[in-house]
Amino acid sequence: MTLISRRGFLAASAAAAASLTLPARVRAAPEGFALSATTRVIEVQGRAATVLGLTNAQGGPGLILDPGQRFRTDLTNTLDTETIVHWHGQIPPNAQDGVPNTNPMLKPGETRAYDFAARPGTFWMHSHIPEQEIGLLAAPLIVRRSEEAAADRQEVVMFLHDFSFRTPQEVLAEVSGGTAMDHGAMNHSAPPMAGMPHMAEMPGMGGMAMDLNDYDFDAYLANDRTLDDPEVITVARGGRVRLRVINAAAMTAFWIDTGAAAARLVAVDGEPVLPLAGRRFSVAPAQRLDLEIDLPDDGAAAPVLALREGARERTGIILAPPGATVPKLAPLSDAAHPPVSGDMTQELSLRAAAPLPPRALQNGQMVMLGGAMQPYVWTINGRVWEDRLPIAARSGERVELMFHNMSMMAHPMHLHGHVFQVVEVNGSRFAGALRDTVHVPAMGSVTIAFDAGEAAPWMLHCHHMGHLAAGMMTELAISA
Repeated sequence: MTLISRRGFLAASAAAAASLTLPARVRAAPEGFALSATTRVIEVQGRAATVLGLTNAQGGPGLILDPGQRFRTDLTNTLDTETIVHWHGQIPPNAQDGVPNTNPMLKPGETRAYDFAARPGTFWMHSHIPEQEIGLLAAPLIVRRSEEAAADRQEVVMFLHDFSFRTPQEVLAEVSGGTAMDHGAMNHSAPPMAGMPHMAEMPGMGGMAMDLNDYDFDAYLANDRTLDDPEVITVARGGRVRLRVINAAAMTAFWIDTGAAAARLVAVDGEPVLPLAGRRFSVAPAQRLDLEIDLPDDGAAAPVLALREGARERTGIILAPPGATVPKLAPLSDAAHPPVSGDMTQELSLRAAAPLPPRALQNGQMVMLGGAMQPYVWTINGRVWEDRLPIAARSGERVELMFHNMSMMAHPMHLHGHVFQVVEVNGSRFAGALRDTVHVPAMGSVTIAFDAGEAAPWMLHCHHMGHLAAGMMTELAISA
């Protein structure tokens, strides 16, 4: 979905083409914004599918805020069931965070007002009910910085989903029942078998294998479309694009492959980083990447692909200058793609553009991540959500949490109400990126640092919906 055209790119044909993909732009108004939790129909592999969605007053997905605009939104639940929507990566007052532990559910037909200062960057909004997130109740939330609005480049969003023709309840039942993947029968002490895409050898672990991909979804979507019929976005020949990648998938990590186009990673989870050049970047569930892409001068189309880890499936969009031949791309790669959290090279390479100021550590704790495929139970400090023991902190403290993963799966850990800095990966100390979601590798560790915020219970959980639904959630209980 195109956000705004590059300055000077005003050819009539290009403008006409771009208008087909330009989401409804919502400007500030006395009554603020309007959002609806609703159902919609998309086409997947030639079949109509009814899914959930979060649409703005003009019927487009999510919200785009201009620099300095306040997040002032009325959210209406038009569904026939209760919902609750979380503004992922934003830091509203706890009472507006959109979580069922502290906020009342939004009843069918009910409208609720939200009003808080918006943080700039690439964010998203989603239901905090696992079944509804699997059902695509999610949308982009873009808050543009002044320098981004003034830059001579086009902005594009790539919003990723994993999709099943089965109901979300059926998906979770299959996953939690241990029948989605035969992980339980696997010998984790042996190297992965050839042709087995859902296991991968862990570096430095003597041939042990991590589990990947709890569920084989029917399709993987970029802006609601597959590679059978991808979104083709009109761009300027030889121009520059800021691609905002949002991994809204329920259970899938991807590699973002820019192919022949040179790219620089300039922000993660909405927070600027020192530019990191490359053509392939990893993104775990709930994470976001901002990529600056320099389009080739030859006028050729530039596919940007999202490659499912540990498997051959892929999806993506195509950036095409006027007159370019649009290639036909197969939905499967020739070989399986490697695991995203294999060696954590990307995370170790990232540096925040504005790191946390140095402070003495006042509260350091280890957070144990555990679980297994059979029985399908996932825990934090040995406990599921219903039996949780909150992690204690005081407002204003400099806190470090070491996520120690004792399971054979990686976990994208998300902390509500805070921005944290990654300061350690697998024993290597460094001043890394600012984030709100970090991928903790199987049998590995990641330490995050942050200053404790508002005195309130803030959710801390794995953003893999199967793991969250099976117990992998707790609270960071901040006292005054």
